[in-house]
Amino acid sequence: MRDPYNVLGVDKSASEKEIKSAFRKLAKKYHPDQNNDNPSAKERFAEISSAYEIIGNSEQRTRFDRGEIDAEGKERFAGFDGFGDAFGGARGGRQQAGGFGGGGFGGAEDILNQMFGNMGGGNMGGMGGNPHHSRRQPHRQPKPKDIKVILPITLKAMHEGKATVSIPSSTGEARKLAIKLPFDATDGQVIRLKGQGAEVGSPRASDALVTLRFMPHEHFKMDGRHLRHTLKVPLKAAVMGDKLRVPTLTGAVFLNIPAWCEGDRTFRIPGKGLPKSKTEFADILVDVQITLDDEDKEKLTDLYKTSTENQ
Repeated sequence: MRDPYNVLGVDKSASEKEIKSAFRKLAKKYHPDQNNDNPSAKERFAEISSAYEIIGNSEQRTRFDRGEIDAEGKERFAGFDGFGDAFGGARGGRQQAGGFGGGGFGGAEDILNQMFGNMGGGNMGGMGGNPHHSRRQPHRQPKPKDIKVILPITLKAMHEGKATVSIPSSTGEARKLAIKLPFDATDGQVIRLKGQGAEVGSPRASDALVTLRFMPHEHFKMDGRHLRHTLKVPLKAAVMGDKLRVPTLTGAVFLNIPAWCEGDRTFRIPGKGLPKSKTEFADILVDVQITLDDEDKEKLTDLYKTSTENQ
């Protein structure tokens, strides 16, 4: 194995805190659970763990720095004077390299368990992180894919801020969920429903991705958060004035049309449009369109003929 200082990217003069910080950063980056698509991460993770078991343990680090053990924690031969160590046991009694939790400032497994839970050291290995002695990590099935749903949204649902979506399931029976709509919902917006996709109720449950699709309305067109409505005003009402019925999303109201109303006029019905905040609603904009029926046309024709003859 490479020099453990180089593996962790620290100087030989690094403090215990710096070594621990470097290990935590690299272990998080190369942990197999975080790198399902990177086969080489497992080997890199084992190398990092083994390096930390050498220089992350104060006693092992001292022995390594003195040259008593190598980068894998094995005893080194010390020339002729060292035969007693090589064949008669380690000088001063050899400590098993890579033993978790020995001396220093916290074994690699303890740190990994803090970072990832009890399965944190699953790929570390028993002897200094050697991958040939690694503990088997439980096979984890891939998380099921998110379910994508298109939800038709009416203007009334937008006004009320709620809708019901049907989520398909493998059993063939769709689940109906009541959801809240954002006050500023837009056409094509995707709402993520956490844990409401496949395998609902299990730790592996995926999400449901709901795409909003605004439906056309027979009376209104959207103008930002306002609703625009074209009101056909008979000629008599435009000349004499009248009260005319105007639809809204919550029921019809009556609009006062003043006498001699012009055809390009726009009236405003406040607070009957779409939500523009959690507490405020936009307006309905009513565009006047003066209409002529057959009787109006006949009267106007006679009036025009009369005025022409009198000239």
